[in-house]
Amino acid sequence: MTASRNLGKIIVTGRDARKPIFIGLDFDRVETVLTRQDLDEAADAFAHELVGRGIPRGARIGVLAANRPDYIVVLLGAMRAGIIPVPINYRFPPGTIAHILADSDVKLLICDSERRAALPPEAADIPLLCFEDENWDLVRGRFQPFDAIEPRPDEAALILYTSGSTGRPKGVRLSHASHRWVAEVRVGEYHLEEERVLIAAPLYHMNALALSLLVCASGSTAVLLPQFKSQLYIEAIERYGCTWLTAVPPMIAMMLSEKEALSTADLTSVRTIRMGSAPVTGQLIDQVQHVLPNARIINAYGTTEGGPVVFGAHPDGQPAPEGSVGYPHPEVTVRLAGPERGFGTLQMRSPGMMLGYHNRPATPSPFTEDGYYDTGDVFRADAQGFYYFVGRSDDMFVSGGENIFPAEVEAVLDSSPDVLQSCVVPVEDAIKGTKPVAFVVRKPGSAISEAALKAHFLERAPAFQHPRRIWFEEKLLLAPTNKIDRNALRQLAESRIAETPS
Repeated sequence: MTASRNLGKIIVTGRDARKPIFIGLDFDRVETVLTRQDLDEAADAFAHELVGRGIPRGARIGVLAANRPDYIVVLLGAMRAGIIPVPINYRFPPGTIAHILADSDVKLLICDSERRAALPPEAADIPLLCFEDENWDLVRGRFQPFDAIEPRPDEAALILYTSGSTGRPKGVRLSHASHRWVAEVRVGEYHLEEERVLIAAPLYHMNALALSLLVCASGSTAVLLPQFKSQLYIEAIERYGCTWLTAVPPMIAMMLSEKEALSTADLTSVRTIRMGSAPVTGQLIDQVQHVLPNARIINAYGTTEGGPVVFGAHPDGQPAPEGSVGYPHPEVTVRLAGPERGFGTLQMRSPGMMLGYHNRPATPSPFTEDGYYDTGDVFRADAQGFYYFVGRSDDMFVSGGENIFPAEVEAVLDSSPDVLQSCVVPVEDAIKGTKPVAFVVRKPGSAISEAALKAHFLERAPAFQHPRRIWFEEKLLLAPTNKIDRNALRQLAESRIAETPS
């Protein structure tokens, strides 16, 4: 019998069914364990529940909750029934959540008690199922085998909404075929069978969601935190002997600031840390290697629309240079669009790409006429074929006729031994049009001044790039995806400049 191509059936078979697959650890340090068999049976039970409610194939259900093992039950069970789960960023404002609920036309909303208490009024007519209610325990306890649907090649398995940093969030339609391919490729590359993975990024984001599917396909075990809190993250590594971490760089920067917790924690179990979704600087790598001495660091790149499989190892075995995200994956075709050779906007084509945007007929297609996805991310490539992320094309700004990519300026700031983290944004300027300013988090114990950090920069980079103002912060504002919130910091910079006496 041919194996199912349904993404909801991604759980590996033929191994110890009683091995834990997801271990949930909440903020009270209470543990919830799902074995492979538990997860499989609960997903079947939830699929039956959806069908029993009369929700048809192709309809959408929303998931508005913090991370927990039963979140995975909902995702897998819905996909088995051909019903499309829509993980929703619960940190969005109520108006944005209401927009997503209406845009995706959800027929059922699964939530936790904290999110239920803060639902927008527009959700009043949507049927609810809450994880903390007795009904949920009854649903997942009614096990009977479920025959998963066999998906069509163009059938959506799930919809993830973008962060909406440049407008209203867009629903990205991801197929069963694309993310089965993603998981199967990564199983062969990462060999996670005996690893213990730590996941603290939100499941409404590709970073954590794709890794959770990989855990299912690998037969490994994941420790799942409700959300990232640096002290709990450190505790979980030590408590469970976690060997494989994934995170966005701001999460790791926050962990590195916990000097007291790090001074007593044993983190030698960590063998791999995969960082993506934001630039990874050499300075950050050095700091991580000091705290996690046994860990190799993977500097990764991916997008919701294009998937997490884009770059990998060099075919000749050459080590990736510092700052590189790797060499194009053998099953992915990439090119740089622009007039300059070896520099431009990354366009890619792979089996992991999205089907398109949901309910956005007026949105210009991000696909080229010959089928490439235009990422909007600017890269450069070296003579050996390694690629380097330069910045988002929509983050770039012009100052006095010069193009400035914030990531390039941040890399120079972060090269200072006194800097833990930085973010560069443009502000209006009467002469230059715009000019760069920066927010910086010092390393614990550092007292570097604005003048000294500017001097460090000017010794290493062109004067037109240097931040005209530098503000030191305890921590940087984060967007709901745990990336730095550039829009919020730009607004803060404009207000501070407006308040400064001329």
